[in-house]
Amino acid sequence: MRKTAAAMLSVLVIAAAVLLPPARAEAIDAWGIAAQALGVLGAYHSALGAVLALGNDVHAQVQSKRQDVAENGRARNARDIELVDSIMERLVKDGDYVLRVNSLPFTWAVTDSPVFNAACYPTDYVSINRGLIRGLNGNVDELAAVLGHEMTHGIRQHSAHNYAKAAAQFYGLSFLNMNFGLMDWNKLNALVGYSIAKNVTLPTEYEADEGGFRIMTSAGFNPGGGAAAMARMGYYLTYVTQELQEYQDPTQKDLPQDDFSDHPATERREAKLAEFMTDYSAGHVTVIDRKTICIDGTPLLTVTWTNEDYDNSPENAYLTAGALARAFHDYDRAEDWNLALTRDGGATLGGDSRVNELLVHFLAKERAGAQLISLVHEAYAREAETGAREKLRAEEKARADARAAERSEVENADAKAIKKMRENSDAYSDYGDSQRALALMKRVFTSEHDDSRAQSFVIRARAYAVQGDAAQARADADRGVTDDPKDVYTWLNRSDVRRMLGDRTGALSDALKAIEVDAKNPYGYLIAAELYDEMGEKAQAQEYFKKLYAVEKDALGRIPDEYLEAVDKRAYEKRMMEKKKAREAHEKELREQLDKKSRPTDGSTD
Repeated sequence: MRKTAAAMLSVLVIAAAVLLPPARAEAIDAWGIAAQALGVLGAYHSALGAVLALGNDVHAQVQSKRQDVAENGRARNARDIELVDSIMERLVKDGDYVLRVNSLPFTWAVTDSPVFNAACYPTDYVSINRGLIRGLNGNVDELAAVLGHEMTHGIRQHSAHNYAKAAAQFYGLSFLNMNFGLMDWNKLNALVGYSIAKNVTLPTEYEADEGGFRIMTSAGFNPGGGAAAMARMGYYLTYVTQELQEYQDPTQKDLPQDDFSDHPATERREAKLAEFMTDYSAGHVTVIDRKTICIDGTPLLTVTWTNEDYDNSPENAYLTAGALARAFHDYDRAEDWNLALTRDGGATLGGDSRVNELLVHFLAKERAGAQLISLVHEAYAREAETGAREKLRAEEKARADARAAERSEVENADAKAIKKMRENSDAYSDYGDSQRALALMKRVFTSEHDDSRAQSFVIRARAYAVQGDAAQARADADRGVTDDPKDVYTWLNRSDVRRMLGDRTGALSDALKAIEVDAKNPYGYLIAAELYDEMGEKAQAQEYFKKLYAVEKDALGRIPDEYLEAVDKRAYEKRMMEKKKAREAHEKELREQLDKKSRPTDGSTD
């Protein structure tokens, strides 16, 4: 469910097809072959580095979101937005994962697109279409599985690595074709597309399915949500969708789709996610024929429809089985389930009532409460022989150890990486996003390789000021200045913090101190000039705008019109002329639009 990488790869292939000649190239010597091999490697590293850098740029992340919303519109249904926000916030906060040192915190938006899709951009921006929410009937656990899938693409930086591998494959095959003339270029493009889909994108989709399962279950969602989402998706894309591009022909379901698509066949994904659910239950819970739930192979109950519009039995089966899987996973003894028979022949159990809702419903409907209690006790009794629980815990420990190693790698990142985190935090504060700014600073403060703890304190102070925590902002800002009074940026940032908190006098004092520490840094002059202007001291503002311009000619754009004429008259006249031209062009455009609207629709001029 990723549209960004596919679009990028399409551009790459099309561009390369245009740039590379269709004629056969002359044979080359061994040195030429070696150079071409290095070229392929260079293409890989160049593409990888470019996309990874993009993914670690807050401004690019913000633009990703803005462009997506501009293209697809912002969702208008407040409940859809609230639903996605609640799921994503829970996945981000409670999910068990580790962001890489050069990754940004996740951000997301719900768009107004009717297409059944979600996507994770290289910048860790997750786009969720309203079509996906409608298609999954707003089911919390199914959405959590899909969004966890998208988060895994971001965590594993799939877009960057897939793009780089695709570039290398294309150039490698192109070089071979130029050398040996193996096929025409149209066939080559088709071969490249096939190779990328099968060898690059497809494996990462399977990885994202598993990663999404791990994230959503660790955040407390129903382990059957992933398989249920695939069951629903298969039905929706075949019988409901009005979008031709996403329609799935039911007669093609038995074909080996993995060989022709960059996404696994829906049925295979459903089966694989059901396996994850079974493994999560220590092997106890399975679903047969997409409707009968078994414990250790013995049928417990068979689910039925609960939707008037279509047969949603498969979804019900997986979500009901998922509740059992969570209980088997979370409880080491049958007694911990707190099972109790009900008067209607069903049973109740401990845990999350939302996750257990369908299970409780079908236990009562099928009067299967006593059967459940019996099967649960028998299942735990057999674990001593099978070692199923020890195996489950060993596998989980192995995954936990792997995440601990990833976390250690982040904490031991070099000073350059930590500095970039600090810069990204500062950028989030510029955008008014204190939550993500503070999240990054938390990572910075866990590192032993921070090359300027004083700067980290003042950058975190800015984030606290944006959040509205004045006391913590002042404390951090003061600490930064105290720790390194010779660093101009500690004074500049404390000045900004004081300014945000309404202390103009203190902010001005710090700006002037920054100029004293480093007279060549333009920001002290800029802040002082703006503060004098805000305080109504026009003469002083004029003076410091002049000083700013003397230190940094490129700061011209930061000088307001009322001060620019005295600073640089020619620059002022040029700006006024540009504004006049822009105004006249805008007025002309408005007149043309009005004239067009006033014309008769039949084209007559009478």
